[in-house]
Amino acid sequence: MAPPRPEVLVVGGGPAGAATAYWLAEAGHDVLVVERKTFPRDKTCGDGLTPRAVRQLADMGLEDRLAADHHRFDGLRAVAHGVTLELPWPDHPTFPPYGYVVRRRHLDEMVAEHAVKAGATLWQGTEAVAPIVERGLVAGAVVRRAGSATTEEVRAPYVVVADGANSRFGRALGTVRDRSYPQGMAIRGYWRSDLHDDPWIESSLDVRDRAGRSLPGYGWVFPLGDGTINVGIGLLSTFRDWKKVNTSHLMDEFAATAPSSWGISPETQLGKPTGGRLPMAGSVGPKAGPTFLVVGDAAGSVNPFNGEGIDYAYETGRLAADVLHEALMTGDGLALQRYPETLEREFGLYFKVARGFAALIGRPALMRELTRVGMHSRPLMEWVLRIMANLLRPDEVGPAEAAYRAAAALARLVPEPAPR
Repeated sequence: MAPPRPEVLVVGGGPAGAATAYWLAEAGHDVLVVERKTFPRDKTCGDGLTPRAVRQLADMGLEDRLAADHHRFDGLRAVAHGVTLELPWPDHPTFPPYGYVVRRRHLDEMVAEHAVKAGATLWQGTEAVAPIVERGLVAGAVVRRAGSATTEEVRAPYVVVADGANSRFGRALGTVRDRSYPQGMAIRGYWRSDLHDDPWIESSLDVRDRAGRSLPGYGWVFPLGDGTINVGIGLLSTFRDWKKVNTSHLMDEFAATAPSSWGISPETQLGKPTGGRLPMAGSVGPKAGPTFLVVGDAAGSVNPFNGEGIDYAYETGRLAADVLHEALMTGDGLALQRYPETLEREFGLYFKVARGFAALIGRPALMRELTRVGMHSRPLMEWVLRIMANLLRPDEVGPAEAAYRAAAALARLVPEPAPR
């Protein structure tokens, strides 16, 4: 049988790869996705879909399935310094005022299957071992299917790199993370809970251990509506000693000190928590070559404000599909060079503000002061939610920068920690 020759080869079938494949197939293109694992498969993730992510899934025609099968929530419950605020998602002309919590083992399979229904081809259990490079241009990939001792070549005019945060395929093409950008570190697990259908996702902004000592990072509890909750804790690399932090210890302490109403205990725990690192703020590049594009986590497209990566995976995949469609329809591969410019226009300013804010909250004393002040002002925290979830209206981008400048001014008033 002759080897396949798709118009586009997508390496990775997660959110970014599946979205790219869906939009290309919907436009009538021949696209092949190779996914190293077999669905359903788990991913370390909070499982929360913000209004931005819901909008992308709705545009793909999947919201009816979300509404029928998964848990909808109305906003964020912020907890810190003895204060609790329930903050509904803001009204917005583009995004819905609600989100969903969906396990990644279900979400990723659903979107990948939807891409196949649109006309994409999916090879599960197939690893892209190495890129094919000819005369300096990426021309496809050498792949190995599960259970096979041999490899085969898949050639395509264009290749999309969507193999996640570790992105071995991207590194083989020369992608590199800018280490001056923040990186996230997170760990999460599942517990049974009577509050599994709570209408709020919860974020603990002042995490402390059992002795009352402050811990770096923030914790979350996301109800899944199926009898379980997703519990986790995240940390930014801007915290000075972040490499020395034992995330398993952080998780143990957060689980032990979370509000008792959630019923988090060793008896209700479901399996061992898992963790990982996330490149953020578009920190990985280059994002485009003459015949390839990099999308999602492989491009570092994670929001430093809240650790959200699913929406930006869908959005970057869709933007990549747009320029690939143009290249295929016009025969002009130069269209791919518009992709980095498009990303900069869509996310550049927002990620710039987020990077600066991440640097500020990496200082524990400042983080405590910011949360203490913020939790006593509901209007301020409503603003914070809109900024962190990237739900500002176009006329509010200026105030987002103003909020960052205010935080920077406060930072100068907080003494630097004494050197150790």
